[in-house]
Amino acid sequence: METAAEPAVVVEKPAVPPPPAAALKPEEPPLASAATHKMGPATEVVPPVLPEKPVAVAHKNLDHPPLSTGPKPSLDRDIALAKIENEKRDSFIKAWEESEKSKVENKAQKQLAEVLSWENTKKASYEAKLKKIEEELEKKKAEYAEKMKNKAALVHKEAEEKRSVAVSKRNQEILKIEEAAAKLRASGQVPKKALLGCLG
Repeated sequence: METAAEPAVVVEKPAVPPPPAAALKPEEPPLASAATHKMGPATEVVPPVLPEKPVAVAHKNLDHPPLSTGPKPSLDRDIALAKIENEKRDSFIKAWEESEKSKVENKAQKQLAEVLSWENTKKASYEAKLKKIEEELEKKKAEYAEKMKNKAALVHKEAEEKRSVAVSKRNQEILKIEEAAAKLRASGQVPKKALLGCLG
């Protein structure tokens, strides 16, 4: 009797990416060759392992360029140029700032000088007007004083005239009384008015 052949146990090989088309060569399928051999009860059929050829794959990372550990002269030069540009910009800004501040300061000084000049002009004008008014007042005062002096002199003159008239009148009356008294003495008569006045 012939012993029935046991079915062949096939171990599946993990999926491996296929090699490039150029590397593929027509070979005999491994399972076909293994099926032609009779195996014993404890024998497993293991297909021969084909050597894998390395596949050259170009990796391109567009987001992150490959890092270089060597010197970076162009990067250092760019940094130096950027620093120089920043310094030039800062210097220009500072010069512009100083220029604008100087313009504002000069404008303010000019305005202050104009205000001071205006103030001095106004003060001088008012002082001149005040001096003119004082001069006019002094002139009027002198005129009024002269008028008052003239009036006082006129009053004094009139008073002197009145005094002179009064004294003259008094002297005339005294002279008349003395003449009358002499006549009375000569005649031995007594004046009636005087006697009546003395007796009364």
